[in-house]
Amino acid sequence: MRGRWFQGRWARRFARNRRGNVAMLWGLTASVLVGMAGLSVDFTRAQAIRSEIQNAADGAALAAARATGVTSDQREAAARAFFNAEAPDYANSVDFHLSPQGTNGYRVTASVPMSGSLTRLISQHDWTVSVKSDAERGGVNLEISLVLDTTQSMSGQKIADLRSAATDFVNTVVNDVQTPYYTKVAIVPFSSGVNVGSTYINTVRGTTTPGKSLTSATWFNGSQLTISAITRANPAVVTTSSNHGYSTGDVVYFSGIKNSGMGSNLNGNHYTITKISNTQFSLNSTNSSSWNSFSTSGSPRVQRCLLSTCEVQVTANSHGFANNAYVYITGVSGMTDLNNTAWQVKSAATNTFVLNGSDPSVGTTAGSGGTAYCTTTGCQYYRFTNVSGGTNIWQVSGTCVSERVGADKYSGVGPSSAYVGINYPASSSSGCSGAAILPLTSNKTSLTSRISSLSVANSTAGEIGAAWGWYMISPNWSSVWTGSSAPAAYGAPETSKIMVFMTDGQFNTAYCNGVISQDSSMISDSQRINCNGTNGSPSSSAQSICSAMKAQHITIFTIGFDMDSEPQSSRDVLTNCATDSSHAYLASTGQQLHAAFEAISTSISQLRITH
Repeated sequence: MRGRWFQGRWARRFARNRRGNVAMLWGLTASVLVGMAGLSVDFTRAQAIRSEIQNAADGAALAAARATGVTSDQREAAARAFFNAEAPDYANSVDFHLSPQGTNGYRVTASVPMSGSLTRLISQHDWTVSVKSDAERGGVNLEISLVLDTTQSMSGQKIADLRSAATDFVNTVVNDVQTPYYTKVAIVPFSSGVNVGSTYINTVRGTTTPGKSLTSATWFNGSQLTISAITRANPAVVTTSSNHGYSTGDVVYFSGIKNSGMGSNLNGNHYTITKISNTQFSLNSTNSSSWNSFSTSGSPRVQRCLLSTCEVQVTANSHGFANNAYVYITGVSGMTDLNNTAWQVKSAATNTFVLNGSDPSVGTTAGSGGTAYCTTTGCQYYRFTNVSGGTNIWQVSGTCVSERVGADKYSGVGPSSAYVGINYPASSSSGCSGAAILPLTSNKTSLTSRISSLSVANSTAGEIGAAWGWYMISPNWSSVWTGSSAPAAYGAPETSKIMVFMTDGQFNTAYCNGVISQDSSMISDSQRINCNGTNGSPSSSAQSICSAMKAQHITIFTIGFDMDSEPQSSRDVLTNCATDSSHAYLASTGQQLHAAFEAISTSISQLRITH
């Protein structure tokens, strides 16, 4: 009985005992509190991981958007490589995906596992940190003129480096897909001028004054007659083998007389005559008494001159040439010695003129056909005095132009308002670069083909290159660059206009009347006209052009290549021409030239991140 009572009492006391509850409760809640602290720690870890892989994903998305001319697998590999380089701790554990977004962008999604630490006290599940990043190329339309120095100093490895760097530039900045935003590039090679090509030359420069067609050119009146005798007398008497038909006062010309004494006095000379008979005449004021006797051997001939001076008279209907002007004659048959020479005009009438100083040595067959050209600026040929004091006659270039002069010399107006400068080069190969300009296009094949054709020659007219860099993207030239090559208006919505100007030396070539001026350097005296550049210094002209461009909100990048030995003033021209100093690059090596173009292409691609 007592045993049962005791057991019941102990049980009731144990049930009422509260002395172990605190420990029990603490044991139950401690794990929760520690787990909550671990959750805070792991959350902080997750945020740090997320920040790191977000940055890597952003860069990977940009790398995907920048990649052009590649397959989808190559694009994803480029993006994944960038991610791995930026977040190497997660390269082997990341779940990485690249997908296109719209027509012009790419999305990167990336997730990495993160094991819990103290949070395992409340959960056995690992964490997954996920991010995404969207990148799209260019939020604006881009119109870029790429102005490239192709002067002689760019020969050898330098032009090869330029071709390579410019090609990479084009492949980077020109979108494969031209919607919703387009990217177009124009190419402007320059040296001592700019080659605009045969398609545009007359539109931008204006047509040169056309020549006048010649219908005849002659110095004689009638055919040659054979001489049978010449007396040794005062005056000398000439006998012809047939009726000469001459009259007193006519002027005659001799040729082909063999005897050294008789012939040396008469051949190549003209004389006024007095008629004696139908077969005889005397030479006025000509005493042949001391000459050797006449010989009938050879081909002694006499011919009446058309003019008293025995000069050549040209017939060209309504020619418009004035006395003392010079004309350049080409294409005459018969009297071919008249060709490729500038002759001074005299005795000008409506349909005829005389070539001053010409003589019968030009030939005894009458000239026919051919063309006579004026020889002042604006004509097909230009006659001028060079620095050495000699006379040059140079033909206008068929495709090359020089500086624009006048009120619009530093303006981007179109050729309908002001023509660009005419170019008279020393030879057909010395007016400018062999490669012609290429108007705005998004055709990478056309752009890279033109770049690959770049060749070097001549001196540096950087001011002309800068001006044409402007003309290619100026809306005032839309009547010339038509269709898809037409530049957008200034201030057009979502459109940026950019010039990238590259050169390797100081600007040393200016023009006067379309010829390289006497104050230009590094050109021989015989190839410079004896007047200074109309627009002054090439460097100051270039900077004035760049200032006018920047006033139209055109962004200008400049690259000086291998200019370490050039004077500081040459480098200053590029810095001043650029939008600001951050847009001016100097490159000493081919590798640095590539880097400069790459930096510019990255800047103007205008990529943007959208999360």
